[in-house]
Amino acid sequence: MAFIGRGLNRPSSRDSAPGPRFVVFAILSIVCMYYDQRDSWISSLRYYLQGAVYPIQRLVASPQVLWHWGSELVETREALRAENAALKRQERELSITALRFAALEHENAQLRALSQAMPPLVTRTQVAEVVSVQLNPLKQRLLVNKGGRDGAYTGQTVLDARGLLGQLVRVGPWSAEVILITDPEHAVPVQVVRNGLRSIAVGAGNSGELLLPYLPVNSDVKPGDLLVTSGLGGIFPAGYPVAVVTGIKRDPVLLLAQVRARPLATLERDHEVMVVWFDPKHSAAPAAAAQSDTLPQVTLGAPVDPASAEGSPEGSPDAEEAR
Repeated sequence: MAFIGRGLNRPSSRDSAPGPRFVVFAILSIVCMYYDQRDSWISSLRYYLQGAVYPIQRLVASPQVLWHWGSELVETREALRAENAALKRQERELSITALRFAALEHENAQLRALSQAMPPLVTRTQVAEVVSVQLNPLKQRLLVNKGGRDGAYTGQTVLDARGLLGQLVRVGPWSAEVILITDPEHAVPVQVVRNGLRSIAVGAGNSGELLLPYLPVNSDVKPGDLLVTSGLGGIFPAGYPVAVVTGIKRDPVLLLAQVRARPLATLERDHEVMVVWFDPKHSAAPAAAAQSDTLPQVTLGAPVDPASAEGSPEGSPDAEEAR
């Protein structure tokens, strides 16, 4: 056993000397350095070796690359979904805004047309919104959101951007009822612009038709003639467009012609109308405008006639009877 131990611990002469391997590797290194310094072929060899090793490097790094790629893909997908939802919401909001702008532009155009249609005798105008519409053969009425608190009065003229619409018949504190010119109970004194022929246009119970039942059979009326207010009757001032003649039927047996006209005002499509006040001092102002500024004050109690009170002496029978 001692011999075996001494044999194992004894240094080998073969391992202690550098030997031929060291000489071979030293010579090989010197030759490589020489040719590398001279021809740089080691760089070319390193280039190809790097190309051969690259797939192995990519394979080793692929799990980490795949992890990052999957994480970015999930994040990108969620971001795209959120961005898509935000864009859809923004598109809906923009669509609603565009519709509102279109409606406001249409309303603004109507208001500009209403203001441009006012004659010089108009002193004040007020836009009223149509609250409800009642169009049937027996009644053609509108309800607007302007009333006595806004200065409206019974008989006041109502227009739209194209022509005469009607007049107020019932006035409340915050609303008023408009009788349209097509109502069977309404009549408008009109005249033909072409020749000045006067007549009366009455409602036919149809929002698209007026009748002129009082024209003689031989009257000078043609389809296409423009009818405007004549100013007679003390309700409407002269010169407001009313309708256009659409048809004439002349029967030699009858004394009167059957004339039909189409109103210029868009009775069924109006959302805003114009209530107008006239200058009572103007010569073309209707009588209702002058009377509206001098309406009597309404007081509680029994009405007393000032003229009869002043004209009756103190001891007259009327005074005694009044007492």
